[in-house]
Amino acid sequence: GLELSHCVGTNSLGPAGPWRSGGPCKMKRVRTVFKPEQLERLEQEFLKQQYMVGTERVDLAATLHLTETQVKVWFQNRRIKWRKQSMEQKAAKLSQFGVIQPVSADSTDGKDHEEDTVDVEL
Repeated sequence: GLELSHCVGTNSLGPAGPWRSGGPCKMKRVRTVFKPEQLERLEQEFLKQQYMVGTERVDLAATLHLTETQVKVWFQNRRIKWRKQSMEQKAAKLSQFGVIQPVSADSTDGKDHEEDTVDVEL
């Protein structure tokens, strides 16, 4: 289930999405706020492996008192951040050697391209 806040004004801008109703009372999803202990454990797991699936994800979610979807989306978003950091480091090394290559924040290797649009945590 989605966590929804109270009705927001009917003059809201932007298209209706999966977290907003199409009716006169538009509902907005509340952003998940992770506890520091949860983030620390998620980061530890990410350092071990960038992809968490199946029972590992279920077990981690239960341990952290999160939903499986929250863990899945956190890992998706963390991989995006990791790729951006890798691209920035690569660009910095190239610039040290006098090779200047423009790096776009939207650049990806094409893998998991749909993840680039994942910013909704359920």
